This record gives sequence, structure tokens and C-alpha cells, in this order.
Amino acid sequence: MLIESLRIAGEKVGADRGGDRVITVRNPFTRDVVGTVPKATLGEVARAFEIGQAYKARLSRFERANILNKAAALVRGRSAEVAALITAESGLCLKDSLYEAGRVADVLMFGASECLKDDAQVFSCDITPHGRRRRVYTQRDPLLGVISAITPFNHPMNQVAHKVVPSIATNNRMVLKPSEKVPLSALRFADILYEAGLPPEMLSVVTGDPREIADELITHPAVDLVTFTGGVAIGKHIASRAGYRRMVLELGGNDPIIVMDDADLDEASTLAVQGSYKNSGQRCTAVKRMLVHQAVVGRFTDLVVDKTRAWRHGDPADAKTEMGTVIDEAAARLFEARVAEAVSQGARLLAGQVRDGALYAPTVIDQVRPEMTVVREETFGPVSPIIPFGSVDEAIRLSNGTAYGLSSSLCTNRLDVITRFVDELHVGTVNVREVPGYRLELTPFGGIKDSGLGYKEGVQEAMKSFTNTKTYSLPWI
Repeated sequence: MLIESLRIAGEKVGADRGGDRVITVRNPFTRDVVGTVPKATLGEVARAFEIGQAYKARLSRFERANILNKAAALVRGRSAEVAALITAESGLCLKDSLYEAGRVADVLMFGASECLKDDAQVFSCDITPHGRRRRVYTQRDPLLGVISAITPFNHPMNQVAHKVVPSIATNNRMVLKPSEKVPLSALRFADILYEAGLPPEMLSVVTGDPREIADELITHPAVDLVTFTGGVAIGKHIASRAGYRRMVLELGGNDPIIVMDDADLDEASTLAVQGSYKNSGQRCTAVKRMLVHQAVVGRFTDLVVDKTRAWRHGDPADAKTEMGTVIDEAAARLFEARVAEAVSQGARLLAGQVRDGALYAPTVIDQVRPEMTVVREETFGPVSPIIPFGSVDEAIRLSNGTAYGLSSSLCTNRLDVITRFVDELHVGTVNVREVPGYRLELTPFGGIKDSGLGYKEGVQEAMKSFTNTKTYSLPWI
């Protein structure tokens, strides 16, 4: 059994506390104990913020880049170990966990390269009749306070990397609270960074019961910015409690794949099942609705059903498995209940809807209507609901007809149609002939409406959010 502890400024704290002050992490497939982590006290959380507030990072760009590059090399060299840990605590299959380990290394690599770029701007002032012989310069400074970061369960290490790496790259200090369902990957990531040379005061990891410590993470006086990835209800609660602080909220999604009548149906159906079942469907950018032109919906549906039935699901630790469990049995029961409700309301079950504990089979339903809960709400698992449409106008209306606005996928070869969807979809991303979740770790990512406040993540954009722009001017002759 792996025993872990808090990392407050790198120091391991709390490994020996009693059973009522620990969280037991179990493998969702086997139910075996993977490890335990302490439940941090309010005093320990406050101490982490106080240490961060007192420390002023002075790392040069080269030093920051060097740390991140060393950490990237460590992750790549230990990818099998990292993947095994992600799989053990989350139930994601090894294929998905190995892919995640590679993404983590990419985040570190991009953070290192962005460190080396000069982000200053220069403005000449003698360009109007009222100007002077001066130049105005800008520089980006770290925040005065500490960044509070809260991450979800669905990408146990990569979600953490997307918070921590931009913080290091900008010389900030962070207190991270990972999901209590998957804390071990976050602790391992912190250890890799310390090994790579990160000053421990720049990152503390606190584990615990959010009912006890979440408010402290949001309202502690040292907190300058709250960055959160997770559910809409919690995100809106954070917004109501954070007060006069900067917030970056990356919330849910209800992302469509839109299949036009001219689409390559083999390609579109492959994208549809990959977008639905990779990461066990537990991605804010997973395909959660399949909007298909009525002229091709029959053939497309047959292809999706065939490819779904061929999608191998089962033991996450088996290297041949393509989909493991969802995060826990409660989540699997929710998906099962939503599909059952849709079927009772007239949807047709075509594949799946088989559950064993946290293992839930890839599932396809058609004859789905937009008002059904399974597509009106975010169904955060491997469910493929198919909805037909008859025109571009109707597809746009259906796509925009939810509270969410994160990402989308469009399958067509017509430039006029692509242009309309790019212009008229109320989302943060439109991917043409690709899954909704496609991106580089560097590129801007985020949504609008209930998917977020419009602030973007991705290494570049997060670095901007994590800094203050300072302007100064000098005489120029």
C-alpha cells in the first residue's frame, strides 16, 4: 500500500495521523487500496498560504526553463510508472494514462519554452501632435499574493500540470488542492518538480475533504487568484465566495459532433466514438451529443454502433483495453439511470447500457430529443446520444441550445458551411474534421456561458492570467 502525505513547501506532513483524518484511495476496478492521504486541517492550509506569501521567487528565465525541462525529461523517462499510478487511482485504461503522461511532459516542455520568450511591449510616444520623445514599456510581474488551484479527477496529472506549470513559468507561488478521488498523481508530480530543482516554497499540495477546507482555499487573505477546473455548481459557488479576487473557471461542457450530409461517414463515425469513449468519456470536451444530418443518420448510426461494439472495455490495467472504468460506481449508476430515463421517454437503445460496479459499457442511443436529461445536462461518461437535424440552421440551433459553450466538432468539406458554424456557434472552439477536445497544451482553451467566463487556459494564456502587467516610461531622445 502506498502511503502519501501533504507537501507543504515540499515538506511531507501528516503521514501518521489516525484513520479518521485520512482519505483512502481505491482502485475503481478492483476496489483495492492504492494509498492513503491525510485530510489537511485548516491550520495546515493556512500555513501553506503563509509560506507561499512570504516567499519571493527570484528565478531567472533560464532557471525556470531548466527546472521545467528537467521535469519533462523525468516524466518521459518514467511514463510507465506515471501511467500505472494514474490507472490505479482513476480507473482509466493504460492507453489513456500513457497518453496523459505524454501530455504532462508536453505541458512542461511548452512552459519551459515560454519562459525564454521576452513578453515586453514597446510603444513610441512621439506619434501624435500631443506626444513626447518618450517610450512606454511593459513587463509582466508575478502576482503579489498566492495562486489557489483546485483540480478535478478526470485527468489526474495533466489537469494539475496545467495549473502548476504556468505558475512556475511566471515565478508565482501556488497552493494546489487536487481532487480527493485522485490525489496521488498530484503528489507524484510535485515530487518530480522538487527533484528537478523547484524551490519547494513555490508549490504546496494539500489533500483533504473539500467540505472542510474549500472555503479556506477561496477566501484566505493571501489568495490573489483562484484557478478552478470542475463542475458548474462548484464553480459558481467559488465565484460567489471569492470576492474581490481574480478567477479562472474552466467548467463543464456539452460538446456536439455535427455531421453534415457531405461528410466522410467512416471518418466522422471514428471521430464520434473516439470523442465519446477516450478517457472513459470523462472529458469536458468529450462528444456528448451527435447531431447528424437526416440524409445520412441511418448509415452513420450503423457505423457508430459497429465501432462501439468493437471498442474493448474492461480491466484498465490490461494494455489491450481501450476503455477502463469511470471514476466510481456512483457515476456509472448516474449514466445508467439517465440512459434508462431516455429510453423510457422514447429513445432507442442500440448498444451498451451494461454496468458492473464502476465499469460501464460504451453506450449508443438514438431517437433522442433535446429536452431529454441525457443531452440537456452534461453526461460525463461514455454515452453516445444521436439527434437528427435537417438544415444548417437547425444544427446551429440545437448546438447552441444548451447552457454550455465549450467546444465542438464539425464534419464537412464545405467552406461556406464551416464559415457559418465558426461564426455562429456559441462555443470556445470549433474543430473541423477532428474531435472537440483536440488542442495542443500550448494553445488557448476555454469556454463561455456555463463552461466558463471566457478566460482561456493553455500554457500561454494561463501565464497571462497569472501575471500583472506593469507599464513604465523613459525619456527617449
